[in-house]
Amino acid sequence: MILTAHQPLYLPWTGLFHKIAQADAFVFFDSVQFEYHEFGNRNRIMTGQGPLMLTVPVERKGHLEKPICEIGIADPRFATKHVRTLRMAYGKAPYFALYMDELEEIFCRGHRLIADLNIELTVWLMQKLGCVRPWQRASKMGIAGKGSGLVLDMCVKAGASMYIFGAHGRDYADVDAFRAKGIEPRFQMFTPPVYRQVHRRGFVPGLSVIDLLFNRGPDSLAIIKAQNPA
Repeated sequence: MILTAHQPLYLPWTGLFHKIAQADAFVFFDSVQFEYHEFGNRNRIMTGQGPLMLTVPVERKGHLEKPICEIGIADPRFATKHVRTLRMAYGKAPYFALYMDELEEIFCRGHRLIADLNIELTVWLMQKLGCVRPWQRASKMGIAGKGSGLVLDMCVKAGASMYIFGAHGRDYADVDAFRAKGIEPRFQMFTPPVYRQVHRRGFVPGLSVIDLLFNRGPDSLAIIKAQNPA
């Protein structure tokens, strides 16, 4: 069984779904510390004026003592603003109408925790991209350890025979420890795909996958895979 995992991200980029598509199962790594200034509560989209960062305000008080799964959303009014921004940015995109109403429904559900919002958005994106996988939350698995050891314990508890690290996993993965447990480590190699964007200012990589979905619709997963065969 091929497993991969990642912290819950806000409207994740294409690279996450490339990794999920290669796996048999996925874990939302919501039991580790929340990292500010990363992508747990923000991501970039494309507008007529260029790339724009959408940020969900999250509670900072006591965050150093809390795992991701306990980090609250500070102001629920962000949802109205983000929906309005997405409508303005992508209203003329070819596949905008196919997806936006469902996406707006998720935003309007009043999530209290950032992890809950991120997980629901990511599962919905998996469905729309066509890479649905069984998933679970690390916070419910009773895993223990630090760094590579924490990932290894997760793999053991999930019954994995292979684990897909991100590209930076080479910097910390204890390959020998994984192989000693009968789990083969694998490291993602990913090049962001190039595709036509609705605002033709020259291609901008590294945006939320929602940019690809609104522009290329049902072809999105094939485009992600085309430059990055498993």
